[in-house]
Formats: sequence, structure tokens, C-alpha cells
Amino acid sequence: MCAKQVKKAEKEVQTTGHSWDGIEEYDNPMPRWWVWVFYACIVWGIGYSIAYPAWPLIHGATQGLLGPTLRTEVVAEIARFDEANAPIKAKLNAADLAAIPGNDELKTYAISAGASVFKNNCAQCHGSGAAGVQGKGYPNLLDNDWLWGGDMEAIHTTIAHGIRNTTDGDARYSQMPSFGKDGILEKAQIDDVVEHVLQISGQDHDAAMAEAGATVFAENCAACHGDAGMGNRDFGAPNLTDAIWLYGGDRKTLVQTVTYSRFGVMPAWNVRLSEDEIRSVATYVHSLGGGE
Repeated sequence: MCAKQVKKAEKEVQTTGHSWDGIEEYDNPMPRWWVWVFYACIVWGIGYSIAYPAWPLIHGATQGLLGPTLRTEVVAEIARFDEANAPIKAKLNAADLAAIPGNDELKTYAISAGASVFKNNCAQCHGSGAAGVQGKGYPNLLDNDWLWGGDMEAIHTTIAHGIRNTTDGDARYSQMPSFGKDGILEKAQIDDVVEHVLQISGQDHDAAMAEAGATVFAENCAACHGDAGMGNRDFGAPNLTDAIWLYGGDRKTLVQTVTYSRFGVMPAWNVRLSEDEIRSVATYVHSLGGGE
């Protein structure tokens, strides 16, 4: 004879009292394994804050009982590599700048170190590939068009002292007049000289206006850009006859440039980079293909 199976009555679960859009939340107990894991995490957190730096203080933070931290380990590791590279850095600093690209040992080290310096400090403006940002005033370092010169000495000077900054007395400096804003040229004269620039750069232009603009150019622009418009590195004046433009070479952009001028600024890196780092990144930039 079989015993009659008695069905266990289901216990009604209370709700938390929260209700949203007709949906109520049951007040079920948390799973025991979850509760114990939660308690274990609390214990682990307390132990970790005692063993390692954790709690902020007015100056610094608690150091923990275990002593060394990842930060101190990184500092020690950097110091170890600096010590190991000290001889090659000293040799790099003592070498003539023009001789570095011809010395395989120095060139190999400088390009490797310079690539890292470039990515950390220069890529934000010149791009990760050093091609600049077209139309934004950041030069392309891959070509052979240099405002201030592209040999090792010139590149080193530009990096070390920067351009038109107010922090370094030896910064490269030049200033194009705001021909329209300052009333030096009338609107018609600006239009004429822009047509002349379009002509010498091989672009579509108005021949009659370009002829009139040649006179305006000779009287106002040739002193810096040269009679033929091929630029002057002593003033950082660009070559206007090629197809390379720092801010753009279309008619509208040229009118804006002549009217308001441009004033790009590069910081002096000698306050942030060491001499070996400046020499390394100069060698790296020189090696990209446009170095002279």
C-alpha cells in the first residue's frame, strides 16, 4: 500500500513594498554564497587598504605595510634604464649634430628614443605620423618644405627654443602684418595680391588682377617672401610658389591670411626635455624623409 504524498504548502513571499508600473519586488533573502562572497570582499578590501597605499591624506597617502608600490617600482626601473643608457646619452650630447645621422650607433639609439619623445610630446600637433594637420597650421614634417630650415642644426634650434613663444628669449620670431585689419592695404589691393599669389603658385587666377597684384606684392610682400615669392628662412617666410600650404592656399583662405595674418606658436621644449631627448627627437624628425 502506497503512502499518500502530501504536497507542501507554498509559503507566500512578502514584497519590499516597492512598486513601479504595477511591478512589485519580492523580499527574498540573498543566496548564501553571494552573502559570503560579499563579506569576503569586505575583508579583502580592509586588508588591501592596510597592506598597500590607499587612504588619502593632506600630503600624499597612507603607504601601507608592504612598503614598495608600483609607482616606486616604476621610478626605480626608469632610473635603472637611465643609468644603463648614460654612456650613449653622453656620447650623443658630445657629438656634432650634423655627424649624428652618419654614426650608426648614435643614429639607431636617437631614432628609437626620439620616436618615443615625439609620440609623447609632438604627435598632438604634428600627428602620430608627423604629417601635420592639414589646414590647421601644424607643419608636415615628412616633406622637404621647411620654414626655418631642415638640417639637424635648424631642427634642433626650433625644437629647443620654439617659435613665437613668450618663454624663451631665443625663440624663432617673425610677424606677418595684418594688411587688411591694420589698414595697410585696401580690399581691392588684397584681392589683387591674392590673384598674384594664385598665379605664381600655378592656380586658376584673374590675369588682370594678378598683374596689378604683382606691384602690390613687390611693394609689401617681397621683402620677406622674396621677389619671386620663394620665401626666406631667415624670417620663416613660406615659399608661395609650391603647392604646400600651412593654412591653406585657396582664394578665400589667402584673403583671410593677408587680411588678418597668421601667428602660429610652438613651445620651447628645452624647459621640459633634456638635451639628449631634444637631440634624439631632432634626429628622428630628420630621418622621416624631409631632413636636409
